[in-house]
Amino acid sequence: MANLKFYSTSNGIGHRTNKMVAGFFLILGPFLISMTSQADTPAAPSLAAPLFSAKNQDGVDFKLESRKGVGFTVLFFYPKAGTPGCTKQACAFRDSIKVIRDLGAEVYGISADDIHAQKKFHDEHHMTFDLLSDSEGKVIQLYGVKMPVITMAKRQTFVLDKELVIRKHFEDVDPAVDAKNVALVISQIQAADAARNKVPASPVTPPKKTLLKK
Repeated sequence: MANLKFYSTSNGIGHRTNKMVAGFFLILGPFLISMTSQADTPAAPSLAAPLFSAKNQDGVDFKLESRKGVGFTVLFFYPKAGTPGCTKQACAFRDSIKVIRDLGAEVYGISADDIHAQKKFHDEHHMTFDLLSDSEGKVIQLYGVKMPVITMAKRQTFVLDKELVIRKHFEDVDPAVDAKNVALVISQIQAADAARNKVPASPVTPPKKTLLKK
C-alpha cells in the first residue's frame, strides 16, 4: 500500500480524523486492491442484453435479436453526432473495424440523433458500420445510459457475446481508445471462454492383444 501522510491540527480534530481515515484504509485496503485486480479480468456471462429495434442511417430496421448466434456485438452509445468527442470515438471504431471484425464482432453506434443527422455523420466521416437512431430515447433508457433531464446518451459501451449476454460494460469511456479497448476485451473473453470450455482429450485405450492359436 502507498505511504499515507497524516497531518494533525492544533485542536486535535484533524488528528482524530486522520486516525479514522487510516483505520478505513487498513480495513478496506485489501478489498479495494482485490477489486482493482478483478477489474482487468474478462467478465463471465452475466446479464442478458435488452432487445430492441432501431433504424440505421439509411432508414433500414435493425433488430438486435438478429445478431444472436452470429458473433459478438458492440454497442457504443455517444451523446451527439458530429461533436468532437463523438467524432473521435466513431472514427477510432472505423479505423479499427477490421481488427474487430476479424474477431467475429460487429459494431453499432447509437445516439438520440435522428436518421438525417446519423446519415450526415456517417457519410461525412466514411463510417464502415451502422449508426442507429434513437430519437425517442427508448434504447438509451433501456440500457440505463440516459443523461439527466435531457434525452441524450452518456458515452458508454457494451460488449455482447453471440448469445447476446453483456460481457463487458465500459462506463468511463475515453473516445480515443474505446475501439482498441473493445478489441482487446473481446480477444480476452474469447480466450477465457475457450479455456473454460476446453474438454480434456479422452485417454486412448490400447488395442487388446489377441493370442494366435497354434
